[in-house]
Amino acid sequence: MITTSDIAATALDDPANTSGVSWAAIFAGAAAAAALSLILILLGFGLGFSAVSPWSNEGISAEGLGISTIIWLAFTQLLAAGMGGYLAGRLRLKWTTLHSDEVFFRDTAHGFLAWAVATLLTATVLVGSVSGIVGAGVQASAQVASGAAPTALAGAEDEYGYYIDGLFRDDRPAPSADDAAHSVVARILARSLDNDGELAPADRAYLIQLVSQRTNLSATEAQARVDAVYAQARESVLQAKQTADEARKAAAHATLWMFVALLIGAFVGSFAATLGGRHRDTAVILVSDYRTTTAPLR
Repeated sequence: MITTSDIAATALDDPANTSGVSWAAIFAGAAAAAALSLILILLGFGLGFSAVSPWSNEGISAEGLGISTIIWLAFTQLLAAGMGGYLAGRLRLKWTTLHSDEVFFRDTAHGFLAWAVATLLTATVLVGSVSGIVGAGVQASAQVASGAAPTALAGAEDEYGYYIDGLFRDDRPAPSADDAAHSVVARILARSLDNDGELAPADRAYLIQLVSQRTNLSATEAQARVDAVYAQARESVLQAKQTADEARKAAAHATLWMFVALLIGAFVGSFAATLGGRHRDTAVILVSDYRTTTAPLR
């Protein structure tokens, strides 16, 4: 006769009433993957700093550094996610009454969850580095989009002081005193360089006249000096904009390749978990008389 207690015990033993997630195995795999990721990332930083040189034409180039960073990031994801997924599959609970398709799905889910937890842990540790990359890209994009360069900074006279001094440089022993003319020239340079780098004819004529009066140069010589100094300032601004645009592109490429590497890590972690689960189910055990059997672990 089947009693109520027997029905309750049968219901408790039913796999449908138990969780299909072995969180202990997932967190164990995630911790191992996060630790390995951190170690490999720090190693990559060390190798990168050792390959970079502050001297020109020495050390690895910026392009080579970017490519090597992408390769190392992908390698880190492959190794860390693979190990974390395998541990999550190998250490999970035994499912004795499930169909093989369901076991395969659960192993895949365990690998994916282990990768997700490890990614969140690693991102928490490295949040400063990631936000720095993204912030640099956003800032560079804003600068390029708005045409911002040194001309958009406050204190244009300090920014263009070198070029202003070049305009008023002469052969007299006493240097020209900084007066209101320097501030006027600074504002002219700032506005002109922001306006597609074109110097208005009226501003150009005024600068030629001002330089000629202050340096005792002829109108022709003052004109040549104004054109030469303004060309130097314009070239400096163009280089600053180009640098900002390159920083924006580098940040965009780094973010996209990080996305690709994370997708690779998710796939590898899920696949490795299926291998770990398969090895868990077909593990070879030793019996007391030193004979081996392929009976699955309980």
